[in-house]
Amino acid sequence: MASNHTIPGADHSPVRYRRVFYIPGYDPIHPRRYRELYRKESAAQAEVSGYEIGLKPKKTKGPYGWHVDSVIQGHQTRADIEVLVWSDIVRDSMSNSIPATYVQLVRTAWIYITSGALRRLMRLRKGPVIAALYPVGMLVLQLVLALLLMWGVAHGVGLLRSVLGLTGVWAGALQVFGWAIGALCGVTVLRWFRARDGKFFAYYLMHDYAYSAASRGANPPELEARMADFMAQIRAALEQEGVDEVLVVGHSSGAHVGISVLADLIRSGLPENGPTLGFLSLGQVVPMVSFLPRADRLRADLAFLASREELSWVDVSAPGDGCAFALCDPVSVSGVAPPDKRWPLVFSAAFTQTLSPERWQELRWRFFRLHFQYLCAFDQPRDYDYFQITAGSLTLGTRYQDRQPSSSRIDKPVSKYTSMGPR
Repeated sequence: MASNHTIPGADHSPVRYRRVFYIPGYDPIHPRRYRELYRKESAAQAEVSGYEIGLKPKKTKGPYGWHVDSVIQGHQTRADIEVLVWSDIVRDSMSNSIPATYVQLVRTAWIYITSGALRRLMRLRKGPVIAALYPVGMLVLQLVLALLLMWGVAHGVGLLRSVLGLTGVWAGALQVFGWAIGALCGVTVLRWFRARDGKFFAYYLMHDYAYSAASRGANPPELEARMADFMAQIRAALEQEGVDEVLVVGHSSGAHVGISVLADLIRSGLPENGPTLGFLSLGQVVPMVSFLPRADRLRADLAFLASREELSWVDVSAPGDGCAFALCDPVSVSGVAPPDKRWPLVFSAAFTQTLSPERWQELRWRFFRLHFQYLCAFDQPRDYDYFQITAGSLTLGTRYQDRQPSSSRIDKPVSKYTSMGPR
């Protein structure tokens, strides 16, 4: 379905002050990580692109964040960037128990397979489906290695029965002892892998996919409550005097959180004569949730947001990001595109073109690092620059008002489930 991205009454006057709300994906890490990433990468991009940008402590109350001053193309702009934190919810959802994680594995795989969601997701992009299957394969491999070690140790100890010529009670005791030692070795292997999951990411990704699958696409109550808090914070920024643009950025799983937050915000009514509202979704994985049978809430929010004139919605991804559903229009592929659909504008960050050949070779197999490239500097930038979007003088809508969607985007309905609950 073709989308109309004309922005009625777009304000072309330079942005002097912007409020930015960044919604992370499923990430248990403290938000200072994003501040340091912004500090480092904005300096690198400023050097490449020839502008000035600097960070200071934030000047607003509320969530963790930082203040940015920039001079880009002769315009001075101020921005306060805040992280809408749900990392505590993420941490609470992560089981520290190895057996509980394997139970999650079985339950999550069962839900995606029996619902038909996995089969339909594979029609979109193979990369994120492989990324979803990776923790399953890795955890199964770890379990197989542990079981083989357990059997090998038990079998080795059992051979002592023949060497020592043991029979009867002593032979039985040695066999029990062997299996006990083997089990201890197997558990040690599993704990070794678990302790090094910062390199393997198997447990982390398993918890990520299991979080949405546990309720078959419905938002858990604790997330709904946090989203209501996010909406209140964004509304307060829209009511603040002197703000020219309020920009919401949703990265990875944070994209579908942002979709529902903004849908609720617009339904509740925006302040009259308020600042421009923009939504930038980056590296989204919306289909992983919207394709599940009980994701009625998300599908309704997708359909609602897709036709609204109150905001500009730009969706940026890249085929080089194997963890995102690159160039998949989240509204259309979910099968809920309304007749008057206008959003999102879907285009590619084109990593193979915006990163030099040397930089691309350095990063191309670092899949999780590439999933964060949208928040980083490009050494051959084109029309996507995260720092100009968040700290430059143009609103999101004005910046991309003439941008055409990528011709290779996927915008055909694929989801089996298209029901939408009342909102």
